[in-house]
Amino acid sequence: MANTPHELNEEFPEFSDQIHALKTQDAHFSKLFDEYHNVNRGVHRAETDIEPTTDDHVTEMRKQRAALKDELYAMLKAK
Repeated sequence: MANTPHELNEEFPEFSDQIHALKTQDAHFSKLFDEYHNVNRGVHRAETDIEPTTDDHVTEMRKQRAALKDELYAMLKAK
């Protein structure tokens, strides 16, 4: 799944170096990053019917992804 959309480095290319640094230096950021990555992959698998699911479940995963992305962005902006 090399072409998974919405990867954080693609969403925030201006923070690419900072994302890498925070993943290694900040345990909370790293945990949120991993959670975002897992949810994002889940959304992609559902949207491409690799792992079909209900529309309600996809909607909930999208909301979770958006909340994680907002929190990660806030952390990036604060540094």
